[in-house]
Amino acid sequence: MKKVLVLAALLASFAFGKPLVYVLATGGTIAGSAAGGATDTAYTSGTVTVDALLKAVPQINDIAVVKGEQVANIGSQAINNEIWLKLAKRVNELLKQKDVAGIVITHGTDSMEETAYFLNLTAKSNKSVVLVER
Repeated sequence: MKKVLVLAALLASFAFGKPLVYVLATGGTIAGSAAGGATDTAYTSGTVTVDALLKAVPQINDIAVVKGEQVANIGSQAINNEIWLKLAKRVNELLKQKDVAGIVITHGTDSMEETAYFLNLTAKSNKSVVLVER
């Protein structure tokens, strides 16, 4: 009965307000830039901040309350145990909050599957955690 009441409370909060979603940025391809465009050899991953990424999609605020945090801003080939542990700790802190509906993690392509596997083993919630890349 208690689970039903909690579920009803969550559904009611979504019906009257937008879900709260966190975007945790780690850098990578999705946060890369090039001086002369996508084919420029001066492309550098992990240069665009989470705030700039969120500003690029203002319509996102029509469907959710979105908060962004910069966990790291590196090329995904440089991800390491320290960043994985920091990311897992923050994911678990956020998922414990009742008002957080889910988490989106921006990531690069080189090590995204390793990060996804690590979080599958360490995230302690039934809420959604989604990794995205460009």
